[in-house]
Amino acid sequence: MTTPNLVFTLAGAAALLVGLITLLRPSLIRRLIGAKDSEPARYALLIAGMMMAAFGLLLAGFAIGFTTARPLDMNMGASR
Repeated sequence: MTTPNLVFTLAGAAALLVGLITLLRPSLIRRLIGAKDSEPARYALLIAGMMMAAFGLLLAGFAIGFTTARPLDMNMGASR
């Protein structure tokens, strides 16, 4: 695994972890950022947590897939 690929994988894992914490414990994040306890703030944190978790999952997944996949050679197929 190359260094940039490792960085992308670790960044994706960190984003996934932060997103899951935000998604599952919005009250903790709300206290950390100093937001008021309101329903709109809760829903905003739930949406932000899901988006961050999805971003981390995609980032790490594509980095791992790029590392483990074989290169595709278009010249190996039968000619038409």
